[in-house]
Amino acid sequence: MSSKMWVRAVLVGFLLTALGIPPSSLTAWARQQEGPQKPAPAQQPSTAPPPTGRQQPAQAGQAPAPQVSIAVESNVVNIDAVVTDQDGDILTNLKRENFRVLDNNQPQQISNFAPSEAPITIVVLMEFSRLGGEWYAYEAKSWGYDFLRHLNDKDYVAFKTFDLHTHVLVDFTRNKQEVAQAVASLYFPDFHEANLFDALLETLDELRDVKGKKSILLLASGFDTFSKHTLDQTLKRVKETDVPIYSVGMAEELQVRNPRGDSISYLQAKNQLTTFAEMTGGYAWFPRFQGEMNGIFSTVAEYLRSQYTLGFTPSTSPDGKYHKLKLEIVDEQGNPMLQPDRKGKMKKVVVIARQGYTSPKPAAGD
Repeated sequence: MSSKMWVRAVLVGFLLTALGIPPSSLTAWARQQEGPQKPAPAQQPSTAPPPTGRQQPAQAGQAPAPQVSIAVESNVVNIDAVVTDQDGDILTNLKRENFRVLDNNQPQQISNFAPSEAPITIVVLMEFSRLGGEWYAYEAKSWGYDFLRHLNDKDYVAFKTFDLHTHVLVDFTRNKQEVAQAVASLYFPDFHEANLFDALLETLDELRDVKGKKSILLLASGFDTFSKHTLDQTLKRVKETDVPIYSVGMAEELQVRNPRGDSISYLQAKNQLTTFAEMTGGYAWFPRFQGEMNGIFSTVAEYLRSQYTLGFTPSTSPDGKYHKLKLEIVDEQGNPMLQPDRKGKMKKVVVIARQGYTSPKPAAGD
């Protein structure tokens, strides 16, 4: 350390001591000012020429991750779950003992458990194409505005649209006005195509290295017209993710207005949005009227703020296969938990959680 650097360190130390600020608090405050960031990659020997001082722009479409420490390889499977009664009212104050995890029908030991307290980190992935005579594009703009009102100052949101291509309009930010301006900047869609599968897979890949809680709000008709990826390829990736997808179908109202349309194609589109949500521990809605949107978006935010996070280390060795997960809620006696509905009848509670995970491949020699 040079003499100048040593003098500077001493002066900073005296200043912190005089103000009564522990260094750890200053570090924590500094991290709170940063947006979501991906963990730094491991240092590799570089053969590139020395930097010229010109900063390279960030690669478009890469979403940063929440601030984290260095990740450690682990076999722990994490599950984010929402528990409601039959009427959709969220159940709070549940304990670890109320949760039972089954991995391929085998009971597992829960190693960590906590209610969610983290801010929301969500990508709004919105179809903006000429499908439906631009009806979906019109609805999408209105809905994009509506959702922002349900986020608070600590929440992070990124905004993406898709037609033939996927466009990152706003990377993760706490500035909701910036996102609102991006929504307002949308005028006329460029293409008729809506490449839903490609857009969803690209977004999941961008979120793969983002640590902590994250989610996708998918505003789409459910139709896919020109993707390079098939539905089977998309479902394979969706089955592996720990990112809940909250789907809101934009085609229900138009289908009701025009019942003579291609109902078979619409049912397939609707089923795709539902499957994406159910597999990942999200939820799917298909509103018929604009008046439903406030309640839907309020529920999305409420679900994300009311998740329980639990984890377990599988009792079986890694096998590279897909494992089905089942999360059960039990009472103090170990029986299925029952709650009264609005008519006073006792019914089982509802669990919203991912349906499975892909086990790591076994190490060579195992």
